[in-house]
Amino acid sequence: MPEPKEPQGAIAATGAGGAMDLATSEGTSLTPGGPDGGAGPSAPARSLWSDAWRDLRRNPIFIVSGLVIVFLVIISIWPSLIASGNPLDCDLANRQKGSSPGHPFGFNEQGCDVYTRVVYGTRVSVTVGVCATLGVAILGSVLGGLAGFFGGAWDAILSRITDIFFAIPVVLGGLVLLSVVTSSTVWPVVGFMVLLGWPQLSRIARGSVITAKQNDYVQAARALGASNSRMLLRHITPNAVAPVIVVATIALGTYIALEATLSYLGVGLKPPTVSWGIDISAASQYIRNAPHMLLWPAGALAITVLAFIMLGDAVRDALDPKLR
Repeated sequence: MPEPKEPQGAIAATGAGGAMDLATSEGTSLTPGGPDGGAGPSAPARSLWSDAWRDLRRNPIFIVSGLVIVFLVIISIWPSLIASGNPLDCDLANRQKGSSPGHPFGFNEQGCDVYTRVVYGTRVSVTVGVCATLGVAILGSVLGGLAGFFGGAWDAILSRITDIFFAIPVVLGGLVLLSVVTSSTVWPVVGFMVLLGWPQLSRIARGSVITAKQNDYVQAARALGASNSRMLLRHITPNAVAPVIVVATIALGTYIALEATLSYLGVGLKPPTVSWGIDISAASQYIRNAPHMLLWPAGALAITVLAFIMLGDAVRDALDPKLR
């Protein structure tokens, strides 16, 4: 006696189920939203940082500024790679001479090779900028983040303290505070920048934390009994740190320019330290007779500051969802 045949609908359903099982076993989930509006593979969700990195890799401003900054970092660590001389090796017989074979930038008023001094001056400028930015970012982020998270009296006290520091002119404060310092190292200058620079980062971190702690995921974590430290480290900080990174990146170039300004005024770095600001200050008196003494250190300073500002602008565009 012949066995009864299955209906065609049952065969079709079985085939569809087998295809579904096969697709599932191969690790591909079928969800609506394919190219034809039907089922298609679901793409993994991207985070803010992965989206930002994807945009930065396609941004020519980020690529150019990044290459310049990498070059500056390399020569600040190993200046002997491109400059074989000694920046303190001077000969008065070469005083204010122009370009010559082996000395493309000429000599300064002491007979020192300008090219060698420009290369070795990169180390001081990059060190001051990076150390000052790290100090300002850490101190300002911690104080501002805690004030924005806890609020109340802590927030009120910190706000009044930041108002006091905002009222101090930076250059005037440097003239007063650094005029009594006799050390020729970079650390007094870095300490001064951190002392007067943290309020700006503190305000930004405070506002970012206040905005982040009002989101639903923070309220859900609080309702589930998460501690304050866990909410700060796991939920608020990753979502509030982007504005701090943007401002700190732009401020790095500003701190390099500020160091050169203070050194130019005679209260920043002091000889025998090799610094662009010191060389610009010494060359300003001979700008008519030997303009090359001023041109090359000033040009190196301008390129460095511009590179960090361009990098900060590119990072800001990548991390700001409103600009997408």
